[in-house]
Formats: sequence, C-alpha cells, structure tokens
Amino acid sequence: MDTLRGHDIVSEPDDFDHVGDAAIETPAAIGSDERRMQVRAYNYWASLLGDRALPSIEDLSPAELEDFGPNSVLLDFSAGIDNPAIVYLGTALRRECAITGPIQFINDVPPRSLVSRLTDHYLQIIANAAPIGFEAGFVNQRGADILYRGILMPFSSDDETIDFVFGVISWKELASNEVTDEIGREVDAALRTSAAPGAVTPIWADGPAADEDDGGTLDLAGMESPAADAPLADWLALARDGVEQARTSETRSHTALYRAIGLAYDFALAAEASPDDYAEILSDAGIKVQARSPLTAVVKLVFGATYDKTRLTEYAAALDHAKAAQLAVGTFADYLARYDGGLKALIRDERSQRRSSAPARPDRKATARAAMKAAAVIDPVAIATDVDGLAVVITRREADGTLAIVGVLPDGSDLGQRVIMAAAA
Repeated sequence: MDTLRGHDIVSEPDDFDHVGDAAIETPAAIGSDERRMQVRAYNYWASLLGDRALPSIEDLSPAELEDFGPNSVLLDFSAGIDNPAIVYLGTALRRECAITGPIQFINDVPPRSLVSRLTDHYLQIIANAAPIGFEAGFVNQRGADILYRGILMPFSSDDETIDFVFGVISWKELASNEVTDEIGREVDAALRTSAAPGAVTPIWADGPAADEDDGGTLDLAGMESPAADAPLADWLALARDGVEQARTSETRSHTALYRAIGLAYDFALAAEASPDDYAEILSDAGIKVQARSPLTAVVKLVFGATYDKTRLTEYAAALDHAKAAQLAVGTFADYLARYDGGLKALIRDERSQRRSSAPARPDRKATARAAMKAAAVIDPVAIATDVDGLAVVITRREADGTLAIVGVLPDGSDLGQRVIMAAAA
C-alpha cells in the first residue's frame, strides 16, 4: 500500500507487505473479492488513524462492521503477548472453527482451526508496529484443504503501546485430492473424445452465456480461446487465468498445468501475429527478449517474471518444442497430455535434441596451443619481471633448434606464482 493513511481500493493490490521484510506466505492466489475485503479493512483502519500514530481501540466496534465484522477477530495483548485474550470473534469465523461456546484466549482455540493460524503472524505486528498482510494454506480440523488470506492491524489504548490487534480473514475450501484427480481424469477423457473447438469469444462459467451450447469444448478455467482477431491483451489475460488455475491445482493434477502451458503457447502464436502489440506489452512489463531463448519472454509474461527460474526455463523449452512441431492454437495442452512421459519427458527429449544438433564446442586446449605455435617471437628485453627479476614465459622450439619466447604470464598472477613454486619443487 502506498501510505499508512489509506489506499484506493480500485487498484486491488495483491499484498499488504508494506512493513519491511515481514515474512508473508504466498500459496495459490485467492480471488479478487477476498482481496477487496482486506483492502476495505485496511482503509477502515487507516480512517481511524487521524493524527495518531496508532488508531485508538475505543474507536473500534467489530460487531457493528457488517462488511467484514463476521470475518474478524480482536486480540487483547494488555496481559501479555504469549497468550492474548480474544475480545471478539466474528460469527463466520466461529462457524468455520466449530466454536460454539465462550472462548477467552488464543490458546483455547481448537488446534488446526483457522483462528489458530493467527499465531503465525500476530507477533509481526508487535515487531513492526504496522499492518501485516498474509496468505497461506493448510489442512484444517475437518481434514479439508483451506486457502486463507488476511490482514492484522494494530490498535492502542494510549497511542504508544500496541495492546490490541484486529484481524480480518477470508478463506476458501479446496476439493480433496481424490475429487480433483477424478475430475482431471474425466476432463482428460472428455477432451480426447470431443470435437475441436470453434473460434468463439470468451465465455465465463458464471456469466450470462454459461448455459449456451456453442459446440465448443469448455476448458478448465471456464473460458474458451479468444476469437482469432481478438486483441493480444485478451490472449495474455486468458493465459494468466490458466496459470491461476494451475496454481490452485498443480499438486493434484497435471491437467491444469498443461492447459496453462498450452495457453502460453497460444499467446506466443498470437504475439507473432501482432509484433507491435507484443513489443508494447514487453516494454510495459520491463521484459527483454533473449536472442538465444526468445520464448522465455512469453513465459515470463504469462507466469510472472519472478516465477521459479528453473520452471521458466523448462516451460520455454516446451514452447520451443511446440513451435518446432508447428502445433496449432489450442492443441498443445492435449499434446502434452498424450506425450509419453508428459511434460518432464518432453523437456528431456527437447534438451537432448538440442545437444545432438548443437555444433561441437571447440577444443580450448588445441586452440590455445595452435595460437602459441603461430605467435610472434617476443624480445626478452621487453619482458617485465617481478621484484626478484623473475617472469614466467612460454617458449617454442624453432626449426633451427633454438627456443623463442612466444608468451608471457602477467606479472603477479597467481598462476605464475604456482608455476614458480612447481618449478622450484
């Protein structure tokens, strides 16, 4: 966020890590609605600052906050930071944590419940004296995979000491591994037996055209490929949506990851057809095309420039393979699924092909020896020596049997000193 006095929520920032090097977990992304809740909570906190260093706890009434009050918790540190008291716990959090009776302290919270996760973050508030944003995932007390996102905000009773912390948390539950694996298998089977999709405009799963049968194949993100003449930005947006899908399911099925890589390849083809637009997008993102691996720029645009560098390199190699095979738009994901051994095998084979087709590297030793054989003779008088009058030189036997100096090691070099020591041994 820009300042501690508030933020324009229209910009929908992705994080709240504006306090130094505070540790923030970053799992699969949570939707924009949850982000907006955290932004609204932050702006509410900032509105209570006034001219104070910290908002007054007397101005806070969580029960009256209809927007995010049910998702909030208020901790009281006045009696100590090891086991803060729970002054308020919103109804939504109570239901999620299966808390039905009174609860007084953080240690009373059921283990592996959502509120118990606050212990991972609230000490950062004491250390930084500023709001802390966080997001992570865990398996809760019901055995369900939960992704959560929240913000903790400091309050004070004397404008000096942080003795209260107000937290707002949003979350979503993911399907189990068994369910998502079964869905992945069913989708794979459906894609293999379905007709090729036609050129249609995007359709969102919850949009007004969600129930229309256009003869195409519904993909995992709930959208079809853009029309052939759609702006390049639409292709990039769709590819990035595919990445978001993969981030939430990459530990459960290869289907979403293969689809994301396939959409990145589709974007690469669209970028070739719109070079000016592509150059503008690259310039805006601050990404430069590498001559030896031009498709790395595409992968950075789609997956993010800070994405794991090993994965970026692998995905770029996969796109190189697809381009060499001249695959059509919308076919690469299925190609990956059918490839014997999947993505890893394809990357392995692509790299093996590169090595076999690459020109042989020159023999550096042979090149250096050939250079010395052809080098001009050096006048001994022109050779610089060290303080002891020593120099390490390379000589060449001439046709008449004499030795000529053709090379000199730099004065004071470590290699020269080791040569002198070896010669004296």
